[in-house]
Amino acid sequence: MKPLLPLLLGMTLMGSSYQVTAQASADSTPTVTWSRVADTTVARQEIYPAVLNGRIIVAGGVLSQPPGFTDHVEAYDPKTDRWTTLAPLPEGRHHIALAEAGGKIYGIGGFSGAIPDWRAHATVFVYDGQANRWSPGPILPQPRAEGVVASIKGKIYFIGGRIPTSLNAAHINEHTDTARSEVLDIGSGRWERIPDAPTARNSAAAAVIDDKIYVVGGRQMLKQADGRTRPVNVATLEVYDPATGRWETRAPMPQAQGGLAAAAYGGRLYAFGGEQFVPNIRVFPDAWVYDPGTDRWSALPAMPTPRHGHGAAVVGNRIFLMGGGDKVGVGASRVQEALKISAN
Repeated sequence: MKPLLPLLLGMTLMGSSYQVTAQASADSTPTVTWSRVADTTVARQEIYPAVLNGRIIVAGGVLSQPPGFTDHVEAYDPKTDRWTTLAPLPEGRHHIALAEAGGKIYGIGGFSGAIPDWRAHATVFVYDGQANRWSPGPILPQPRAEGVVASIKGKIYFIGGRIPTSLNAAHINEHTDTARSEVLDIGSGRWERIPDAPTARNSAAAAVIDDKIYVVGGRQMLKQADGRTRPVNVATLEVYDPATGRWETRAPMPQAQGGLAAAAYGGRLYAFGGEQFVPNIRVFPDAWVYDPGTDRWSALPAMPTPRHGHGAAVVGNRIFLMGGGDKVGVGASRVQEALKISAN
């Protein structure tokens, strides 16, 4: 892979706000600017937001304090830079994956319980923004959490994550990584299996580019030399084409990051942050952009606040990154930052 492009960096700090701007010196890597925007009202992590009518919806999540997870739902309006509390989830969840389809938000799967007593669920909750109400949706064929979702042409794809190893699994270690992939047709309300992903993993991130699903990063629970099972990050990038039903492996991330966030803008894939347990413990500030046309990754200026388990959503020409853990494991934050993208 071609060496990462040099970046010209500039930073301005003023009070509680800041801006970090970078522009590539050689190719088509876009000019980007980091800025601080309104923090969330609740400090949480392990969130998978979605956009509905220009507002970012965040539901559930892990809390640093008891009870350890929440049913809280809120919406962020980039036009006013304000958060509004919405109707709560029918039940508290974390790692619940949100996707917009047909003008509604679908909240799929997820765990209940505080660490380490996690239980995966097959529930699907559907949010109607006009009525500000959640209702039951088509149940997953199997309980699952920590997977990624993508919405394309009235269908919602749910890929990977963790599934229970027994009927009554209620502990984080009683779940295993899966490559299982399914699609929900919101018209018929039916889930169907699609070809499994090449890699079984959890805590990955995904985005849609040209009606193809890009799944990147994440981690696998692997037994180490000392006999203990630990989460090990993967850098793999895999692309699913619903038109052909085929998976393709593309260039991996320059650095394996688990618990990261991702979004698509302008035909490129953007990936942010994450955490690592093996070989050493750290939270990543690193940000990257991937160009499908060249199959190459380039570095972006780092996230001002390193985080994992945070959410990413695109509105206009900005990618918003909210919440997340600021330390490895549980350490939920309210921080929200925005990456503004300007075409060269």
